[in-house]
Amino acid sequence: MVFHPNGKYAYVMTEFSSEVIVLTYYKEDGHFTEKQYISTLPADFSENNQGSAIHISSDGRFVYAGNRGHNSIAVFSVDVETGELSFVEHTSTEGDWPRDFMFDPTEKFIVASNQESSNLVLFSRNKDAGKLTLIQADIDVPHPVCIKFLHV
Repeated sequence: MVFHPNGKYAYVMTEFSSEVIVLTYYKEDGHFTEKQYISTLPADFSENNQGSAIHISSDGRFVYAGNRGHNSIAVFSVDVETGELSFVEHTSTEGDWPRDFMFDPTEKFIVASNQESSNLVLFSRNKDAGKLTLIQADIDVPHPVCIKFLHV
């Protein structure tokens, strides 16, 4: 789950139904109400898939959700008024079973980890459109499951 920077919305990635649930968050008493369900998969995809990581850009304009099975990152734009999501694109993670991905500190790049194919993948990120572009897919790392950047 990730919270929108404005604190009004939360986004939950479901593991088994491969959806993002958009929630309205009421910080006065800490409760949530469901606002939207949106699939992270193409309509014609029927194979096994499990949702993985979910992240939101620091400007609150884009939500990214991982698909283990479809082997992709689903990109969504955020409606600034309602917090609801609209599909932008699916980007292949160039490997098998993406467990995690993370923005670099500048948010110009995303690194994804493919657990079963044992590789990391580097994407550039268009901050205006949210879209990802492959830069490098052949970074060998045995069974990576988590990505973290250390701020020095």
